[in-house]
Amino acid sequence: MHSLAKITGIGTHVPEERLTNADLERMVDTSDEWIVPRTGIRERRVSAPDEWSSHLAIKAVNNMLARYPVTLDQVDLILVATATPDTTFPSVACQIQDHYGLPDTGALDISAACAGFVYALHLANGMITSGLHRKILVIAAETLTKITDYTDRNTCILLGDGAGAVMVEACPADQASFIHTRTTTDGSAGIHLYKSDLATHIRGKEIIKNGYMIQNGREVFKIAVSTLSREIPRLLEQTEYTLDDIDWFVPHSANLRIIDAVCGRLDFPTEKTLFSAEYFGNTSSASIPLALQMGLDEGKVKQGNLLLLSGFGGGFVHMSSLIRWTASGRRV
Repeated sequence: MHSLAKITGIGTHVPEERLTNADLERMVDTSDEWIVPRTGIRERRVSAPDEWSSHLAIKAVNNMLARYPVTLDQVDLILVATATPDTTFPSVACQIQDHYGLPDTGALDISAACAGFVYALHLANGMITSGLHRKILVIAAETLTKITDYTDRNTCILLGDGAGAVMVEACPADQASFIHTRTTTDGSAGIHLYKSDLATHIRGKEIIKNGYMIQNGREVFKIAVSTLSREIPRLLEQTEYTLDDIDWFVPHSANLRIIDAVCGRLDFPTEKTLFSAEYFGNTSSASIPLALQMGLDEGKVKQGNLLLLSGFGGGFVHMSSLIRWTASGRRV
């Protein structure tokens, strides 16, 4: 089925407080010289004690409204990708609906970890193309520093907070953003990356019940690299495009070593990738819209560019989407 949906605007937001590598050196046994070569991260943004994912989401939406000639009029669905909702329920999406007073609007949070933004775009495209909706507000918002164990030097160096928002609207087929999507899941590896909640075990294996994010970095690295380097060619095989046609590769900005390894296996130039973690850290679902915004602000991403978005995260879930950048009419 040909897409009948396009992206018409984007906005982002990160908190003001910075947590630098020098700051972390005073907290755990680490150093800038150790962190940068392994992750590409120099600093992260940290939400205030009374600031939650919904607050970052609202500021990202406001940023989009200031930058692009889009409005919230006639939005009929709100999709929020987040691994760190303010509350399990009400959803962050419900809080967005309440803040803006949007009538006759559905509201739904999506749990797909670092792949959440690409999943949310995929759902928005499907719902609009099917005719069920015509205008969907898609948001990715995370406050990962609130679930970070700052005694765990392998994890605390990675995580930061941020949010991104895009508007997806109905359009004729020849104006659509969405070309093709591929998704895969490997739930058997879920024990390598999780945050505890009600259960005490995953597939019979005991988990750490401390409320923080837990990960086996070595296993996450191997699974991420093997999955993306295998599935991206499969995605492109189902289209008329090749890697040579891609203007910008926008993977989840987990860390630079994963991206370098994937690009190496694909023989894709790393200079054609967008990476948001250097100054924002790993922001999970928000990392891709943050990278897109940086690419736009730096004049790299232009209208009509062919973009490959790839999200990968806890679950393990993966989704890659080939899109045409269609948002135009920037105000600033």
